[in-house]
Order: sequence, then structure tokens, then C-alpha cells
Amino acid sequence: MRKALFIGGTGTISMAITRQLAKGDEWELWLLNRGSRKEELPEGVKVLNGDIKDEAKIAELLGDMTFDTVCDFIGFVPAQVERDVRLFSGRTKQFMYISSASAYQKPVGDFRITEGTPLANPYWEYSRNKIACEELLMKEYRENGFPVTIIRPSHTYDERNVPMGVHGSKGSFQVLKRMMEGKPVIVHGDGTSLWTMTHNSDFAKGFIGLMGNVHAIGEAYQITNDETLTWNQIFWAIADVLGVEYKPYYVASDYLASFGKYDLYGGLLGDKSNCVVFDNTKLKRAVPGLCMNVRFEQGVRSTIEYILSHPECQVEDPEFDAWCDRLIGELEAAKKRIMEA
Repeated sequence: MRKALFIGGTGTISMAITRQLAKGDEWELWLLNRGSRKEELPEGVKVLNGDIKDEAKIAELLGDMTFDTVCDFIGFVPAQVERDVRLFSGRTKQFMYISSASAYQKPVGDFRITEGTPLANPYWEYSRNKIACEELLMKEYRENGFPVTIIRPSHTYDERNVPMGVHGSKGSFQVLKRMMEGKPVIVHGDGTSLWTMTHNSDFAKGFIGLMGNVHAIGEAYQITNDETLTWNQIFWAIADVLGVEYKPYYVASDYLASFGKYDLYGGLLGDKSNCVVFDNTKLKRAVPGLCMNVRFEQGVRSTIEYILSHPECQVEDPEFDAWCDRLIGELEAAKKRIMEA
């Protein structure tokens, strides 16, 4: 049985991988984290309780353990990746790093995205840090043989959160609440830009297919659904599940970004307002037979049903709600003044 270590392992992306690996008998899975969502872990998953920020204690905790695959799900800046290199050089046959598809060139040169698309994002520091982490790891691979595999997810969701383009600091439930109350929801642009949503169970299949895969060493792979939707189609699917009318209020992305709230500058101009269509040919060559089975209309139905039956997922955000009302009111008032002038 091969052995894997996940740094994190209980987040939106990683929990689905943890659950799928626990069902099989090919991998012995260890998680290194501070005990987050421990009660939800499947039987058989082993846990090392520790804070990865404390490098000396983690090195002591690991002792002489070695792994076939190590993956860092929570590395965001180069200093964290440098620490990983120190901790796991000579300790693993493969190091998988979770980067981001938001690292791809913005504004896009071509809406069809492959792993060969240039990496550049002047709008979002998060993405630039991911690029810097990738560059550091690939340098370690080229110069010292550090066995890295880069993974670039895009907009991935689970049962706890409906993916949105514009939402507040407390998540997306307030947008659902507005829809259920018959209120308009803010949609960036005119809702016709192309986007891709990936259910975490589909992401997990692609990821597991790359674990221990010798052909993946020194390579980068994007893992996304093959389905492409407009933001209007995304909201229509959500409204259909809720049984309500979709009432969009369209606002230009650069106007939304200008407010400096809710990370809309990076999150929109650096990512979600761009048209993207992902080409997963490279991934499917590396993982023969891979098929993404969860269409958004199916995935979002199960997500909304879960949220509405679990009160702890219904986190209201009155500040964001009031901001939406104020923004819509001001824009309508401006429209009226211009028409009456």
C-alpha cells in the first residue's frame, strides 16, 4: 500500500480527495493539520496534529516517515513552499502543489486555456503569489530534482457553498437569501461571459489519477469540469433549484471592482469576469478514462439542498445585503436623473 500525506486535507477541494481515497485500499492516507473538521474524517484516515507553520516541531513530528506523495493544499506564498522543500526533500517521491487557474494570463489572450497559457495576473496578488510558488518549485525540480507536480484548480465547490461571482465576506448564502426573498442579485457584466464550475468530487478523480503518476513529475495540470456556462446559466440553475425567479441586476465588473470591497478587484478583474474555456486534454492523457460526471445543474442542486437542511451553513451577511440594496438604489437613482435631464 502506498502512503500519502496531505497538508490540510479537510478543505473544499481536499476533503473530497480524502473521502475518495479512504474508500479504496491503494493508499494509506495521513493528514497533517490542526484538527479541523476531524469529526468528519472517514474511518482509516490517520492524523498528525500539528501546525505546519512550526517547522521544527513538524520535522520532529514526522521523524523518519517517508511518503509516495505529499500534497500541500494550504501553501499560498513562496516562504511556505520553501519550508515544504526543506521538510520533504528526500522524504517523498512526489510533491503535489495546489496552485490556481487564476494564475493564467489576465486579461486573457485566448479564452481557450491550456497548461501552456502564460501565467500573469496584474490584478490579484493571490494569483501572483501562486505563480511565484510555481516558479520556485519548478526551479527546485530543474536544479535539484525535487519531484513536483503542479495542480491548477479553477472554481471548485462542495456541499457547503454555492459558487458565486459576487458575494460578501461571509460566503454566498446571502445571495441565495436575496433570491428567495425575491430581491435582485448583482451580476457582474451582463451575465454572458463564460465560466466553469467544478464539483469537488470530480476534481478528486483527476487529482487521484495523478497521485504516484511518474509521468506527472515536473508537469503542471489544470483540473476542471469540461462544461462551460454563462453566468446567467449559472444563476438560472440556482433559481430553478430554489423555485424562484432569477432577477439579475447587471453591473460592470470594473465599476464593482472600483469600490475596493469583497476582493472584487482581484476576484473579478483577475479571474471571474474573464471568459475561460478549459482544455483538459493533457490531464486526460495522464489519467486515461477520466470523465467529469457532475454537471452544474446536478451539483448545485445537491449543494443547495444540503445548505437548506443544515442551519450552520446558512450564514447571513446583513452588511453585504445592505450594500447590494444601496448600490442598486444609487444606480437606479442615477439612471432616473439622466433620463429626466
